[in-house]
Amino acid sequence: MTAFILDTLAYADALKAGGFSAQQAETQARALAEILGRQMATKAEVAEHESNLQRDIESLRVELKRDIRETELKLEAKLAETKADLTRWVVGVGVLQTTIVVGVLLKVAKLI
Repeated sequence: MTAFILDTLAYADALKAGGFSAQQAETQARALAEILGRQMATKAEVAEHESNLQRDIESLRVELKRDIRETELKLEAKLAETKADLTRWVVGVGVLQTTIVVGVLLKVAKLI
């Protein structure tokens, strides 16, 4: 349970001045002090949560860098594969084109 200091007497006096009965004011002051005491975080709790968040953020940052590097490596492999395929196509088309040109020249040479 978190320690929280609330001047319940001053709060009850303010409620009495506003028209609450003494019993209503004191009950309200005690209830508010209890609720605030359960829901308020101490500096140590906030610091612990902040530390946990920082650790989680750093862990995510490392994981994200690893995922980015893996993606880069996959892309590099795909690019190399694509480059090899493109080179095969260019060489194949070049050979085919040369064959066609030589064939046409031989055909033309026979006609002359």
